[in-house]
Amino acid sequence: MALKVGIIGLRGIGETHARAHSQNPLAKLVAVCDVVKERADKAAAQYGGKAYASPAEMLRNEDLDVVDVCTGGYENGGWHFEPVMAALAAGKNVLVEKPISNDIHEAREMVRFAAEKDVYLGCNLNHYFTEPARQARQLMTDGKIGEPVYCLHRMGFIGGEDIYKPGGGPNFDGFPYAHLKAFLAHPFSLMRHFGGDITHVQAFMDRPSVRRHAGDLMMSIASVHVKFHNGAIGYLFSSRGDATMGLGGWWSFEFGGSKGTFCIENCVEKLTYYPAPAPTDKLGLGEQPTPVVTNTGVKDFGATFPARINAYLEDVTNQVPKSKLRASGRDALATLEYTFAAIESYEQGGALVRPHALPTLKRDLKDQ
Repeated sequence: MALKVGIIGLRGIGETHARAHSQNPLAKLVAVCDVVKERADKAAAQYGGKAYASPAEMLRNEDLDVVDVCTGGYENGGWHFEPVMAALAAGKNVLVEKPISNDIHEAREMVRFAAEKDVYLGCNLNHYFTEPARQARQLMTDGKIGEPVYCLHRMGFIGGEDIYKPGGGPNFDGFPYAHLKAFLAHPFSLMRHFGGDITHVQAFMDRPSVRRHAGDLMMSIASVHVKFHNGAIGYLFSSRGDATMGLGGWWSFEFGGSKGTFCIENCVEKLTYYPAPAPTDKLGLGEQPTPVVTNTGVKDFGATFPARINAYLEDVTNQVPKSKLRASGRDALATLEYTFAAIESYEQGGALVRPHALPTLKRDLKDQ
Protein backbone atom coordinates (compact mmCIF):
# COMPACT_ATOMS: atom_id res chain seq x y z
CA MET A 1 0.00 0.00 0.00
CA ALA A 2 1.31 3.45 -0.91
CA LEU A 3 2.53 5.69 1.90
CA LYS A 4 0.29 8.71 2.57
CA VAL A 5 2.46 11.81 2.18
CA GLY A 6 1.96 15.42 3.22
CA ILE A 7 4.33 18.20 2.13
CA ILE A 8 5.04 21.39 4.08
CA GLY A 9 6.49 24.24 2.01
CA LEU A 10 5.52 24.61 -1.65
CA ARG A 11 8.01 26.97 -3.21
CA GLY A 12 10.43 25.67 -5.86
CA ILE A 13 11.95 22.79 -3.91
CA GLY A 14 8.56 21.80 -2.48
CA GLU A 15 7.11 21.60 -5.97
CA THR A 16 10.03 19.38 -7.00
CA HIS A 17 9.25 17.03 -4.12
CA ALA A 18 5.52 17.11 -4.88
CA ARG A 19 6.18 16.14 -8.48
CA ALA A 20 8.40 13.23 -7.37
CA HIS A 21 5.84 11.92 -4.88
CA SER A 22 2.97 12.26 -7.34
CA GLN A 23 4.86 10.13 -9.88
CA ASN A 24 6.04 7.44 -7.43
CA PRO A 25 3.86 4.34 -6.89
CA LEU A 26 5.17 4.04 -3.32
CA ALA A 27 3.57 7.38 -2.39
CA LYS A 28 0.12 8.88 -2.35
CA LEU A 29 0.23 12.65 -2.00
CA VAL A 30 -2.77 13.41 0.21
CA ALA A 31 -1.92 16.87 1.59
CA VAL A 32 0.12 19.94 0.74
CA CYS A 33 0.72 22.88 3.10
CA ASP A 34 2.13 26.37 2.77
CA VAL A 35 1.62 29.49 4.88
CA VAL A 36 0.83 31.21 1.59
CA LYS A 37 -2.37 29.33 0.91
CA GLU A 38 -2.35 30.14 -2.80
CA ARG A 39 0.81 28.09 -3.21
CA ALA A 40 -0.79 25.11 -1.51
CA ASP A 41 -3.93 25.48 -3.62
CA LYS A 42 -1.86 25.55 -6.80
CA ALA A 43 0.14 22.48 -5.78
CA ALA A 44 -2.99 20.57 -4.81
CA ALA A 45 -4.55 21.31 -8.18
CA GLN A 46 -1.43 20.18 -10.02
CA TYR A 47 -0.23 17.21 -7.96
CA GLY A 48 -3.21 16.17 -5.87
CA GLY A 49 -4.08 16.17 -2.17
CA LYS A 50 -5.86 18.66 0.04
CA ALA A 51 -4.41 22.14 0.55
CA TYR A 52 -3.66 23.57 3.99
CA ALA A 53 -2.20 26.84 5.26
CA SER A 54 -1.25 25.47 8.69
CA PRO A 55 0.98 22.47 9.49
CA ALA A 56 -0.94 21.96 12.73
CA GLU A 57 -4.22 21.73 10.83
CA MET A 58 -2.74 19.31 8.30
CA LEU A 59 -1.34 17.07 11.03
CA ARG A 60 -4.63 17.17 12.93
CA ASN A 61 -6.85 16.33 9.97
CA GLU A 62 -4.76 13.92 7.89
CA ASP A 63 -3.69 10.35 8.66
CA LEU A 64 -0.17 10.68 7.26
CA ASP A 65 2.64 8.15 7.04
CA VAL A 66 5.26 10.66 5.91
CA VAL A 67 5.67 14.41 6.29
CA ASP A 68 8.08 15.97 3.78
CA VAL A 69 9.38 19.32 5.09
CA CYS A 70 10.49 21.62 2.27
CA THR A 71 10.45 24.98 4.03
CA GLY A 72 13.39 27.35 3.59
CA GLY A 73 14.18 30.23 5.94
CA TYR A 74 17.40 31.91 6.92
CA GLU A 75 20.44 30.14 5.48
CA ASN A 76 17.97 27.78 3.76
CA GLY A 77 17.40 25.81 6.97
CA GLY A 78 16.02 28.32 9.44
CA TRP A 79 12.39 27.21 9.10
CA HIS A 80 12.92 23.45 9.39
CA PHE A 81 12.87 22.93 13.15
CA GLU A 82 9.27 23.74 14.08
CA PRO A 83 7.47 21.73 11.36
CA VAL A 84 9.86 18.79 11.77
CA MET A 85 9.38 18.71 15.54
CA ALA A 86 5.59 19.01 15.17
CA ALA A 87 5.52 16.09 12.74
CA LEU A 88 7.78 13.98 14.95
CA ALA A 89 5.63 14.78 17.98
CA ALA A 90 2.64 13.48 16.01
CA GLY A 91 4.53 10.22 15.44
CA LYS A 92 5.08 10.79 11.71
CA ASN A 93 8.05 9.74 9.63
CA VAL A 94 9.83 12.81 8.28
CA LEU A 95 11.91 13.70 5.25
CA VAL A 96 13.45 17.17 5.53
CA GLU A 97 15.31 19.25 3.00
CA LYS A 98 18.96 20.05 3.52
CA PRO A 99 20.51 21.47 5.54
CA ILE A 100 18.71 19.74 8.39
CA SER A 101 18.88 23.13 10.15
CA ASN A 102 21.01 26.26 10.25
CA ASP A 103 21.31 25.82 14.03
CA ILE A 104 23.42 22.94 15.33
CA HIS A 105 21.46 22.70 18.60
CA GLU A 106 18.18 22.39 16.71
CA ALA A 107 19.66 19.70 14.47
CA ARG A 108 20.85 17.68 17.45
CA GLU A 109 17.43 17.94 19.06
CA MET A 110 15.62 16.80 15.91
CA VAL A 111 17.80 13.69 15.68
CA ARG A 112 17.40 12.97 19.40
CA PHE A 113 13.61 13.40 19.29
CA ALA A 114 13.21 11.20 16.20
CA ALA A 115 15.06 8.41 18.02
CA GLU A 116 12.86 8.90 21.07
CA LYS A 117 9.69 8.69 18.95
CA ASP A 118 11.15 5.70 17.03
CA VAL A 119 10.28 7.11 13.60
CA TYR A 120 12.26 7.58 10.39
CA LEU A 121 13.96 10.95 10.03
CA GLY A 122 15.62 11.35 6.64
CA CYS A 123 17.22 14.29 4.85
CA ASN A 124 17.45 15.17 1.16
CA LEU A 125 21.18 14.51 0.78
CA ASN A 126 20.59 13.63 -2.85
CA HIS A 127 24.06 13.89 -4.42
CA TYR A 128 24.97 10.23 -3.96
CA PHE A 129 21.69 8.79 -5.21
CA THR A 130 23.06 8.64 -8.74
CA GLU A 131 24.27 6.00 -11.18
CA PRO A 132 27.93 7.14 -11.03
CA ALA A 133 27.82 7.00 -7.22
CA ARG A 134 26.30 3.52 -7.35
CA GLN A 135 29.02 2.34 -9.71
CA ALA A 136 31.71 3.94 -7.53
CA ARG A 137 30.37 2.17 -4.46
CA GLN A 138 30.43 -1.11 -6.40
CA LEU A 139 34.10 -0.53 -7.24
CA MET A 140 34.78 -0.23 -3.53
CA THR A 141 32.74 -3.34 -2.73
CA ASP A 142 34.58 -5.30 -5.40
CA GLY A 143 37.93 -4.39 -3.87
CA LYS A 144 39.03 -2.24 -6.81
CA ILE A 145 39.78 0.83 -4.69
CA GLY A 146 41.49 -0.84 -1.75
CA GLU A 147 42.48 0.97 1.41
CA PRO A 148 41.25 4.61 1.31
CA VAL A 149 44.08 7.10 0.92
CA TYR A 150 42.68 10.45 -0.18
CA CYS A 151 39.59 12.39 -1.26
CA LEU A 152 39.44 15.57 -3.37
CA HIS A 153 36.09 17.28 -3.75
CA ARG A 154 35.23 20.51 -5.52
CA MET A 155 31.69 21.78 -5.55
CA GLY A 156 30.36 25.25 -6.18
CA PHE A 157 28.42 27.50 -8.48
CA ILE A 158 30.10 28.59 -11.71
CA GLY A 159 30.71 32.32 -11.87
CA GLY A 160 33.14 35.24 -11.78
CA GLU A 161 33.28 38.95 -11.00
CA ASP A 162 31.67 40.04 -14.26
CA ILE A 163 28.38 38.36 -13.39
CA TYR A 164 28.43 38.91 -9.63
CA LYS A 165 25.32 40.56 -8.20
CA PRO A 166 25.17 41.89 -4.63
CA GLY A 167 22.60 40.59 -2.23
CA GLY A 168 21.58 36.99 -2.46
CA GLY A 169 18.07 37.37 -1.13
CA PRO A 170 16.75 37.76 2.41
CA ASN A 171 17.81 34.27 3.45
CA PHE A 172 21.47 35.01 2.65
CA ASP A 173 22.04 38.77 2.76
CA GLY A 174 23.86 39.73 5.95
CA PHE A 175 24.61 36.15 7.00
CA PRO A 176 28.38 35.55 6.67
CA TYR A 177 28.10 31.77 6.91
CA ALA A 178 24.94 31.31 4.82
CA HIS A 179 26.74 29.60 1.92
CA LEU A 180 28.48 27.18 4.25
CA LYS A 181 25.39 26.21 6.21
CA ALA A 182 23.15 25.95 3.16
CA PHE A 183 25.58 24.23 0.81
CA LEU A 184 28.27 22.20 2.59
CA ALA A 185 25.75 19.52 3.57
CA HIS A 186 26.12 18.13 0.05
CA PRO A 187 29.91 17.87 -0.27
CA PHE A 188 30.34 16.67 3.31
CA SER A 189 27.65 14.03 2.72
CA LEU A 190 29.62 12.74 -0.30
CA MET A 191 32.90 12.70 1.58
CA ARG A 192 31.36 10.79 4.48
CA HIS A 193 29.39 8.43 2.22
CA PHE A 194 32.58 7.19 0.59
CA GLY A 195 35.23 7.95 3.23
CA GLY A 196 33.42 7.40 6.53
CA ASP A 197 33.34 9.62 9.59
CA ILE A 198 35.53 12.73 9.69
CA THR A 199 37.54 13.21 12.88
CA HIS A 200 39.57 16.38 12.23
CA VAL A 201 38.76 19.61 10.38
CA GLN A 202 40.89 22.62 9.43
CA ALA A 203 39.45 25.44 7.35
CA PHE A 204 40.32 28.72 5.69
CA MET A 205 37.66 31.03 4.28
CA ASP A 206 37.35 34.41 2.64
CA ARG A 207 35.44 36.47 0.08
CA PRO A 208 36.91 38.12 -3.02
CA SER A 209 37.27 41.87 -3.38
CA VAL A 210 34.18 42.24 -5.57
CA ARG A 211 32.10 41.11 -2.59
CA ARG A 212 34.07 43.25 -0.13
CA HIS A 213 33.52 46.38 -2.23
CA ALA A 214 29.78 45.62 -2.37
CA GLY A 215 29.57 45.21 1.40
CA ASP A 216 28.72 41.53 0.98
CA LEU A 217 29.52 39.68 4.22
CA MET A 218 29.26 36.15 2.84
CA MET A 219 32.26 33.87 3.29
CA SER A 220 31.84 32.55 -0.22
CA ILE A 221 35.05 30.56 -0.69
CA ALA A 222 36.05 27.76 1.64
CA SER A 223 39.10 25.51 1.74
CA VAL A 224 38.61 22.60 4.15
CA HIS A 225 41.20 19.96 5.01
CA VAL A 226 39.93 16.85 6.82
CA LYS A 227 41.11 13.56 8.28
CA PHE A 228 38.88 10.49 8.24
CA HIS A 229 38.53 7.96 11.01
CA ASN A 230 40.11 5.31 8.77
CA GLY A 231 43.28 7.39 8.39
CA ALA A 232 42.61 8.80 4.91
CA ILE A 233 42.89 12.53 4.30
CA GLY A 234 40.66 14.78 2.24
CA TYR A 235 40.22 18.23 0.81
CA LEU A 236 37.10 20.20 -0.03
CA PHE A 237 36.91 23.42 -2.02
CA SER A 238 33.61 25.23 -2.26
CA SER A 239 32.66 28.55 -3.82
CA ARG A 240 29.46 30.44 -4.47
CA GLY A 241 29.95 31.78 -7.98
CA ASP A 242 33.32 33.44 -7.48
CA ALA A 243 35.27 31.45 -10.09
CA THR A 244 34.90 28.95 -12.88
CA MET A 245 36.28 25.50 -12.12
CA GLY A 246 37.77 22.92 -14.46
CA LEU A 247 37.26 19.17 -14.14
CA GLY A 248 33.54 18.47 -13.95
CA GLY A 249 32.68 22.16 -13.99
CA TRP A 250 30.63 22.82 -10.88
CA TRP A 251 31.10 19.35 -9.36
CA SER A 252 33.92 16.79 -9.19
CA PHE A 253 34.71 14.10 -6.63
CA GLU A 254 37.90 12.05 -6.65
CA PHE A 255 38.53 9.19 -4.23
CA GLY A 256 41.78 7.28 -4.28
CA GLY A 257 42.91 4.07 -2.62
CA SER A 258 45.74 1.58 -2.62
CA LYS A 259 44.27 -0.37 -5.58
CA GLY A 260 42.57 2.30 -7.68
CA THR A 261 40.89 5.67 -7.89
CA PHE A 262 37.52 6.86 -9.14
CA CYS A 263 36.42 10.31 -10.22
CA ILE A 264 32.80 11.42 -10.62
CA GLU A 265 32.13 14.51 -12.73
CA ASN A 266 28.98 16.62 -12.75
CA CYS A 267 27.30 14.46 -10.12
CA VAL A 268 25.06 12.46 -12.46
CA GLU A 269 27.10 12.38 -15.66
CA LYS A 270 30.47 10.64 -15.67
CA LEU A 271 32.56 8.11 -13.75
CA THR A 272 36.20 7.37 -14.50
CA TYR A 273 38.05 4.50 -12.86
CA TYR A 274 41.85 4.64 -12.71
CA PRO A 275 43.32 1.24 -11.73
CA ALA A 276 46.58 1.21 -9.82
CA PRO A 277 49.59 -0.14 -11.73
CA ALA A 278 50.11 -3.91 -11.71
CA PRO A 279 53.56 -5.47 -11.15
CA THR A 280 53.65 -6.46 -14.82
CA ASP A 281 52.90 -2.95 -16.13
CA LYS A 282 55.79 -1.20 -17.86
CA LEU A 283 55.07 2.49 -17.32
CA GLY A 284 57.19 5.57 -17.76
CA LEU A 285 57.18 8.60 -15.51
CA GLY A 286 53.71 10.12 -15.47
CA GLU A 287 52.14 7.19 -17.30
CA GLN A 288 49.30 5.16 -15.85
CA PRO A 289 47.12 2.19 -16.81
CA THR A 290 44.28 2.96 -19.21
CA PRO A 291 41.30 4.40 -17.29
CA VAL A 292 37.78 3.07 -17.70
CA VAL A 293 35.24 5.82 -18.50
CA THR A 294 31.48 5.50 -18.11
CA ASN A 295 29.20 8.25 -19.38
CA THR A 296 25.61 7.86 -18.21
CA GLY A 297 24.16 10.21 -20.82
CA VAL A 298 22.41 12.04 -17.98
CA LYS A 299 23.15 15.74 -17.50
CA ASP A 300 20.05 16.86 -15.59
CA PHE A 301 20.86 17.28 -11.89
CA GLY A 302 17.10 17.23 -11.26
CA ALA A 303 17.20 13.47 -11.74
CA THR A 304 18.67 13.16 -8.24
CA PHE A 305 15.45 14.26 -6.51
CA PRO A 306 13.10 11.43 -7.52
CA ALA A 307 15.93 8.92 -7.01
CA ARG A 308 16.63 10.09 -3.47
CA ILE A 309 12.93 10.39 -2.56
CA ASN A 310 12.30 6.91 -3.92
CA ALA A 311 15.08 5.54 -1.67
CA TYR A 312 13.45 7.09 1.39
CA LEU A 313 10.02 5.73 0.42
CA GLU A 314 11.56 2.29 -0.14
CA ASP A 315 13.23 2.28 3.27
CA VAL A 316 10.06 3.33 5.10
CA THR A 317 7.89 0.91 3.11
CA ASN A 318 10.29 -1.96 3.82
CA GLN A 319 10.63 -0.93 7.48
CA VAL A 320 14.39 -1.18 7.39
CA PRO A 321 16.16 -0.79 10.75
CA LYS A 322 16.37 2.88 11.67
CA SER A 323 20.16 2.53 11.70
CA LYS A 324 20.06 1.47 8.03
CA LEU A 325 17.97 4.39 6.75
CA ARG A 326 19.80 5.94 3.80
CA ALA A 327 20.68 9.64 4.19
CA SER A 328 19.25 9.72 7.70
CA GLY A 329 18.84 12.65 10.05
CA ARG A 330 21.97 11.46 11.84
CA ASP A 331 23.84 11.55 8.53
CA ALA A 332 22.59 15.10 7.96
CA LEU A 333 23.62 16.06 11.50
CA ALA A 334 27.13 14.81 10.73
CA THR A 335 27.41 17.21 7.79
CA LEU A 336 26.31 20.11 9.99
CA GLU A 337 28.77 19.13 12.73
CA TYR A 338 31.55 19.25 10.12
CA THR A 339 30.28 22.61 8.85
CA PHE A 340 30.28 24.13 12.33
CA ALA A 341 33.72 22.64 12.98
CA ALA A 342 34.94 24.35 9.79
CA ILE A 343 33.47 27.67 10.94
CA GLU A 344 35.12 27.25 14.35
CA SER A 345 38.44 26.48 12.69
CA TYR A 346 38.21 29.58 10.52
CA GLU A 347 37.30 31.77 13.48
CA GLN A 348 40.38 30.43 15.31
CA GLY A 349 42.70 31.28 12.44
CA GLY A 350 42.83 27.83 10.89
CA ALA A 351 43.08 25.80 14.10
CA LEU A 352 42.55 22.05 14.01
CA VAL A 353 39.06 21.20 15.32
CA ARG A 354 37.52 17.89 16.34
CA PRO A 355 33.84 17.79 15.30
CA HIS A 356 31.26 17.20 18.02
CA ALA A 357 30.59 13.49 18.52
CA LEU A 358 27.50 12.06 16.83
CA PRO A 359 24.83 10.33 18.93
CA THR A 360 25.41 6.63 19.39
CA LEU A 361 23.99 4.65 16.49
CA LYS A 362 21.27 2.52 18.08
CA ARG A 363 20.52 -0.88 16.62
CA ASP A 364 17.45 -3.02 16.96
CA LEU A 365 16.62 -6.66 16.39
CA LYS A 366 16.32 -6.12 12.61
CA ASP A 367 20.06 -5.37 12.57
CA GLN A 368 20.94 -8.87 13.76
